[in-house]
Amino acid sequence: MKNPDSLFNEAKTINCGGKLISLSTPIVMGILNITPDSFYDGGAYKNDKDILNKAEQMILEGASIIDIGAYSTRPNAKDISIVEEQERLIPIIKLIKNTFSDIPISVDTFRSVIAEIAINEGADMINDISGGTMDEHMFDIITKYKVPYVMMHIRGTPATMQINPTYENVIKEVMDFFIEKIAILKSKGVNDIIIDPGFGFGKTLENNYQLLNHLSLFRMLDCPILCGLSRKSMINKVIDIKPDAALNGTTVLNTIALQNGANILRVHDVKEAMEAIKLVHFHQNI
Repeated sequence: MKNPDSLFNEAKTINCGGKLISLSTPIVMGILNITPDSFYDGGAYKNDKDILNKAEQMILEGASIIDIGAYSTRPNAKDISIVEEQERLIPIIKLIKNTFSDIPISVDTFRSVIAEIAINEGADMINDISGGTMDEHMFDIITKYKVPYVMMHIRGTPATMQINPTYENVIKEVMDFFIEKIAILKSKGVNDIIIDPGFGFGKTLENNYQLLNHLSLFRMLDCPILCGLSRKSMINKVIDIKPDAALNGTTVLNTIALQNGANILRVHDVKEAMEAIKLVHFHQNI
């Protein structure tokens, strides 16, 4: 017997290049970092074959979207130029599009110039860690191309975000941020808006868990909710491990996120995230 209160009963879709992706059951966004210095998998892919093998693995394991990042946004990451980000990113978009034409590609960038170039080279979605705060032209590009837009909350920039982040009420302040930005985008005719609370981006350890515990409150915004918890320090600091040992912890937090209304899990490990979705889905609909 289906549970009428199931968080998975809401019918949402996102339009990726004309392909409608249903969120009636949560989906997985697989992470493909092509940076040398990302916190977990930096420098893992040495050539095109490695990249294609990873992309194929994620697709076979059930990823609905592949998110490509060419600029590391871990705390204190090195800044790179627009030219370097473009040179890293564009060949990989083309490589994956030419090999796996059906998989929607998201591009993880806060730069409007990169976003526009990426869209014109085949990217279907933009994933902006700054929610438009680090480039005033980002909303113009999203409005121009009407691609789905992942709008993340951040306090500060990657270089400064973990220097004593403080909130009077983290839930209210993140909620207010989304209310303001969603209103701006909707007024410009943008409909496919996905919100991401920004775990680890200008948040204390306690802030991260407060957001996770109250994630269901963000459903009132009527936007799909993306959670990026994969192998992050909010796991590692609690159980005293390194990112490469944080798969089990990631699954635990992904499960909590799903129970609290997450629609998209952004992960390094697709198979395990898909298993969590299937189990929570079955549990909530029995």
